Amino acid sequence: MLGGLAKTFFGSSNERYVKSLGAIVQKINAFEPTISAMTDAELAAQTVKFRERLANDEKLDSILPEAFATVREAAKRTLGQRHYDVQMIGGIVLHRGEIAEMRTGEGKTLVATLATYLNALPGDGVHVITVNDYLARRDAEWMAQVYGFLGLTTGVIVPNLTDQQRRDAYASDITYGTNNEFGFDYLRDNMKYDRASMVQRPFAMAIVDEVDSVLIDEARTPLIISGPTDDRSELYMSVDAIVKQLVPFDYEKDEKQRTVVLTEEGTEKVERMLENAGLLQGDNLYDFENTQVVHHLNQSLRANVMFKRDIDYIVKEDKVVIIDEFTGRMMDGRRWSDGLHQAVEAKEGVQIEPENQTLASITFQNYFRMYPKLSGMTGTAATEAPEFYDIYKMNVVTIPTNVPVKRVDEEDEFYKTTEEKFGAIAKKIRAHSAKGQPVLVGTVSIEKSELLSEFLKKEGVEHAVLNARHHELEAGIVAQAGRLGAVTIATNMAGRGTDIQLGGNLEFRIHDELESMEEGPARDAAIEQIKAEIAAEKARVIEAGGLFVLGTERHESRRIDNQLRGRSGRQGDPGLSRFYLSLDDDLLRIFGSNTLFAKMMRNNIEDGEAIGSKWLSKAIETAQKKVEARNYDIRKQVVEYDDVMNDQRKVIYEQRADIMDADTVGDVVTDMRLETVNSIVGEACPPNSYPEQWDVAGLKEKISATLAVEAPVDQWIAAEDGLEPEQVEERVREMADELVNSKAAELEPETWTQIEKSILLQNLDHHWKEHLALLDALRQVVHLRAYAQKTPINEYKHEAFAMFERMLANIREDVTRTLAFAQFRMAPPPDLPELPDFLTTHIDPLTGMDDSGDYDGGATGLVFNQLPQMGIPLPSGEDLGTDPAQWEGLVSRNAPCPCGSGRKYKHCHGALTA
Repeated sequence: MLGGLAKTFFGSSNERYVKSLGAIVQKINAFEPTISAMTDAELAAQTVKFRERLANDEKLDSILPEAFATVREAAKRTLGQRHYDVQMIGGIVLHRGEIAEMRTGEGKTLVATLATYLNALPGDGVHVITVNDYLARRDAEWMAQVYGFLGLTTGVIVPNLTDQQRRDAYASDITYGTNNEFGFDYLRDNMKYDRASMVQRPFAMAIVDEVDSVLIDEARTPLIISGPTDDRSELYMSVDAIVKQLVPFDYEKDEKQRTVVLTEEGTEKVERMLENAGLLQGDNLYDFENTQVVHHLNQSLRANVMFKRDIDYIVKEDKVVIIDEFTGRMMDGRRWSDGLHQAVEAKEGVQIEPENQTLASITFQNYFRMYPKLSGMTGTAATEAPEFYDIYKMNVVTIPTNVPVKRVDEEDEFYKTTEEKFGAIAKKIRAHSAKGQPVLVGTVSIEKSELLSEFLKKEGVEHAVLNARHHELEAGIVAQAGRLGAVTIATNMAGRGTDIQLGGNLEFRIHDELESMEEGPARDAAIEQIKAEIAAEKARVIEAGGLFVLGTERHESRRIDNQLRGRSGRQGDPGLSRFYLSLDDDLLRIFGSNTLFAKMMRNNIEDGEAIGSKWLSKAIETAQKKVEARNYDIRKQVVEYDDVMNDQRKVIYEQRADIMDADTVGDVVTDMRLETVNSIVGEACPPNSYPEQWDVAGLKEKISATLAVEAPVDQWIAAEDGLEPEQVEERVREMADELVNSKAAELEPETWTQIEKSILLQNLDHHWKEHLALLDALRQVVHLRAYAQKTPINEYKHEAFAMFERMLANIREDVTRTLAFAQFRMAPPPDLPELPDFLTTHIDPLTGMDDSGDYDGGATGLVFNQLPQMGIPLPSGEDLGTDPAQWEGLVSRNAPCPCGSGRKYKHCHGALTA
């Protein structure tokens, strides 16, 4: 109560903070008369002056008012747009490493120029992250006018650029690109063999557009670079034969979670069978040495018990093809991960394709936390403010709108069934469209969009249906969704980054209608005509009530609902929003089909009748909060597990960088040899033991196999009384050093250093790859420790640390062995190995599809084999033609080249030229 009273008198903490920024805005405005009077050359010269002041130890904060005033004037002269005072507040918030929550239509793209310019002045580079390639290209091209006017360079990172093109883009003062591209470049850089071939430079600042989408929605799944593994088909078949001998009493299955767990009796039975097959090390299935076998066993159990032929998959032409559980369509080219697909192939007796093994991986949380300064902007972040602070230490600041919001948000309307709800929605849309009010309909899936489209066709309502994958097409349709009587159906992801302007969008109309018209008086007259038409149409739309946003159901996140609502009421325009719900909606099923609310709906509401009340809307919001909390826990768990790997990844990547940067790595190799000798001798000759207790035969064999020298340990023992293990260590080390030094003496010092570096990097990469595979397998089974009253994450940390220690010991031993046994002959220096065509993966949590962008299906960025699933037919022979110049955009870059060479298209007729 006291808090509410204080809020009434003093305002909320957000309002007080925003108000405190007003003093800085006044300073910015005070510079405007002086800067407006400058010539273009004088204004452009401001950048040089600012950089000189920074070189003299002046701070960014002290030059902020003048720099922001400079950007405002540059935007006026290049774009014809002047930043509002509230946009200046947004720029200050971004500069301070916070999140600016700004309503749709408040000009976030323009706001970003303020903080981007200021933080680009030191020359360390600013990364501006967008949600798709279209927006990256559009924003880079659009805002480069401002940056270029002020003397800064702009680059853009999109798929299928060469390394040199990427290097040039990252070398720019400001670099635009998608979260996936930046993340994959970081991983690829840390797989390269020399510093010069890396494309990124050290991180300075990132500004994330649609920060809630990038740092929360997409952060549920990590970025993964993978490559083919060794053939393990024999192991899959052996484990499958064992699993097929199990009976239902040997396991417990949970159909809801789609998991299968062995019972105690089943575990004992499997251990005996694995032992007889020679697949079990030791006598316990869950010993560390059997981690891989347990992983294969679990996947084989799932394949045999949970996955049904002709329901989950079909066998077609000796291949297992997944069936989409939502659409019933075949998903050619898609494979289950973590060895599950191979387990199903073994079950069906078809050819087992090699699985892909993780070579590098990182979560968005850990990638973006590497930036010394991170900020973001979006229309909806306040509901996730605790998560932004917990994970990223970023505060959310709500920026006031430039003019008051006039949109009316009506109460939700509830129906019993989806059919009744969609029937009512179609009638509502027809009524509003008939009076000239544009309607934007938000759905949660493409399937629901198609269903609603059928209802609208029955009502005779003309409409456009958006597919969220076609970014360029989507932007054009969304831009014109505010025209008189327009009806647009969009999935919740559709339309981002493009404002819906009442009466239509001038730029898009000029592009669509006057693209072929040459510059001149006729074109100018046509533009003025379009402007007049838009102004007249806007007046009629406003009279009809502005944009009507209609939600077909509540999303599990309040943010997505707010994003949809925010499309209406832009810049003080009138507007209306309402959500329609039914008991069949996903959220209401999660909320609970047996709740009091559901029983009241079923028993007291007549067919076709609707109800709406604040109480029901509040109940739905409570359900959303529960689902949001669950999703946060999922993301938090992803971060907790990746944090363990992240600490190890940092060590490995820093070690790689040190090796590449070092003039010589002789000391590192010598230390590794010393550690290896200590380990070998320490194992055979325990401390405080007598020579009679030593494993002399084993010691000599290990020294010979690892160090390539014959150490007469037995003669040393016979010749000397009281021989100590330390003396053995020293003598063995001297012999090993002498052997390697004699090899080094035969080569030029530079050549020897290059050999040492190459061996170090290759061993590091090989063992890191194997370590990642073990961590993946460990994570799959560590939850079973919960049955022993142990916390899985703590067990994972403990095991992962022990595995990492073992990996480092194996690296030391392998490097030592390789140098000891290597034979060198003079030959031309080999070229550094090129990275192969790795598979990059980032599964979109909302669609379940790979949106990594490492393929190119033309402008849309679709995987070639996925086109039929999206309702797009594959191009025929006539479409492709025989002219390679016509193939671009029709052939996936990773598909076989249509010329018949057998090579991938991107390595043949689709090869990129610098």
